[in-house]
Amino acid sequence: MRIRWTPLFARDFQNLPGEVQARAERAIRLLTENPQYPSLRSKKMRGVENIWEASVTLSYRITYEVSGETLVLRRIGTHDILRKEKR
Repeated sequence: MRIRWTPLFARDFQNLPGEVQARAERAIRLLTENPQYPSLRSKKMRGVENIWEASVTLSYRITYEVSGETLVLRRIGTHDILRKEKR
């Protein structure tokens, strides 16, 4: 599966603490191998179509969508990003 970062995801990622960036890289690798890997706790977001969320840590989430064979990483951050995705 290919990975594509949106500009917002890239900006969000750059603003994360280094430790969270490392954990996010691991989560992204797991998403490409098995989106249903238990520690990711992946689930479809309510109120929006075709957008999913996955856990990086207990506090940080990734939002993404799957477009064919491409995993499109939309946002990464604290739970606040989930509210922003629903706008």
